[in-house]
Amino acid sequence: MPAPRLLDVVRDHLRTHHYSPRTEKAYLQWIRRFVRFHKGRHPRDLRGKEIEAFLTYLAVNRKVSASTQNQAMSALLYLYRDVYAVDISWMDGVVHARTSEHLPVVLSREEVARVLGLMRGTEWLICALLYGSGMRLAEGLALRVKDVNFDYKTLVVRSGKGQQDRTTILPDRLVPALKDQIERVQAIFEVDRARGFAKVLLPNAIERKYPDAATSLPWQFLFPARFLAQGDKPDEWLRVPVHARNVQRAMAAAVRESGIGQPATPHTLRHCFATHLLESGQDIRTVQELLGHSDVKTTMIYTHVLKRGGRAVLSPLDRG
Repeated sequence: MPAPRLLDVVRDHLRTHHYSPRTEKAYLQWIRRFVRFHKGRHPRDLRGKEIEAFLTYLAVNRKVSASTQNQAMSALLYLYRDVYAVDISWMDGVVHARTSEHLPVVLSREEVARVLGLMRGTEWLICALLYGSGMRLAEGLALRVKDVNFDYKTLVVRSGKGQQDRTTILPDRLVPALKDQIERVQAIFEVDRARGFAKVLLPNAIERKYPDAATSLPWQFLFPARFLAQGDKPDEWLRVPVHARNVQRAMAAAVRESGIGQPATPHTLRHCFATHLLESGQDIRTVQELLGHSDVKTTMIYTHVLKRGGRAVLSPLDRG
């Protein structure tokens, strides 16, 4: 029996330890690029100087950002420390790139309204929900029907960054639109079921724990894609969520049309949510909890973009 391929071993290890699909994809990509950079040599035969050469190539030749370089470093660290379980003291000499502290892009309330006003349909509802709840785009797309609680006006974010669950705000203004959206999901679900394709993609071992979950309405994605996707089996077709690229393109078009002159993306709406809450007087601990930050220092960055607050200073030119 042939030995398992390197990437298959890493993939199985990542899934066993419940890493997110995005982390899995990123780590496998960096390990693949590392092997290609060293002409197909096996990572077991490579050490610190080869890793440093690869990271230097990324910075100097490919001109990647410090955060991208550190992501590549994390992937290789995972490979040697967690998958191979080898002594990695020789990696102490590999220098991590120093990331820059950049303030996030934050739009004014009027600018957000202008951008959202130029969007339509599902993409508008998703972006309005990101701004109204502070979710990341991936978190919004992962929402299922059962995660919307109209009685308590909350959304449940499952396995967010760091694999943590949390609740956040369901804006009153979006309740009618979300109820209409759930009706559309139910209609799609009924058609899928009639055709024998009512199965939905489920996380981890949920299908074994709840055998009927994949074919039940509560587990359907709140924002399903128009087309089915093929599952692991040749005859298996699954309903998956809208692709993030669709939302990103729709917002990019609205931003261009709005003429606001800011490089705003769907993630910008999360920054706007936090900044506008703090601007209106909400305490930072509540904002931290709604965003799902593990450390309040991460949330503190939004205090630096406020027009008023502890660091606000009145210019001498503006004094009477």
